[in-house]
Amino acid sequence: MAFVTQQQIQKFRKDGFLVLEHFFTAEECDSMRNQIQRIIAEMEVPPHCRTEFSTKEEEQIQVQGSSDYFLTSGDKIRFFFEKGVLDQRGDFIIPKEKSISKIGHALHAHDPVFKQITHSSKVQELGRKLGLERPVVVQSMYIFKQPGIGGEVTPHQDATFLHTEPLGRILGFWIALEDATQENGCLWFIPGSHTSGINRRMVRAASGSSSCVEFVGSEPLYDDSQFIPLPVSKGGLILIHGEVVHKSELNSSESSRHVFTFHVMEAKDTSWSKDNWLQPTPELPFPSLYT
Repeated sequence: MAFVTQQQIQKFRKDGFLVLEHFFTAEECDSMRNQIQRIIAEMEVPPHCRTEFSTKEEEQIQVQGSSDYFLTSGDKIRFFFEKGVLDQRGDFIIPKEKSISKIGHALHAHDPVFKQITHSSKVQELGRKLGLERPVVVQSMYIFKQPGIGGEVTPHQDATFLHTEPLGRILGFWIALEDATQENGCLWFIPGSHTSGINRRMVRAASGSSSCVEFVGSEPLYDDSQFIPLPVSKGGLILIHGEVVHKSELNSSESSRHVFTFHVMEAKDTSWSKDNWLQPTPELPFPSLYT
């Protein structure tokens, strides 16, 4: 059982992130990888749902925004693809298991393997060590970072997409299911960048707009030299403060970088923004992390 010290928690509060190596076992990582292969094998992708995932702002607005598929994925298991893997007709140019970018956003609720990991006793214990009183799980994703085509994720703060009042109530759990290296696209962080609020928000657009989401504010240009890489080995957990600035580079290597990640909100005295793209539904209210 991974044990977290007060010293590590202080480091998390100072930096906005914390690496806990070998938090999950190789067996737990492999069970998630095997389960996702089963999910992909059964995947049927309706042609109109073949969205490409992108972090470039305009494409994000155009592709995700026009896509009801994305906006209504909060309580479902849905599939998002890398750019350039589908032809004009929406057929796969490369094998489907190599073309997928991520699966989201409710694996933690609908899949027994991911549910068990999300609510595992060591995650619950970590939540308690961090002082979370009423944590709820708001979303989860399996991210593939495919060899050679796994796209970069530009610098961002998670609270841009998951806004709360007050801020400081969102926490990401990022689990490396394979070694994450500088070659295959590990995370990079700006230490201490979680203390000055957020720079932009992605909100649901007013009805009648051409897209479903829009950005308010803009991401500043960050200096590359401010970022430090955080390679982590298989089974490692990175805790990510909702306002810390982080990114990952294109995967130019020949190995994938599979990750399971989920976000938790401290629900005590917190309100979830009605403008967030992701909303709890009657079918899936945000489940408590503690069971």
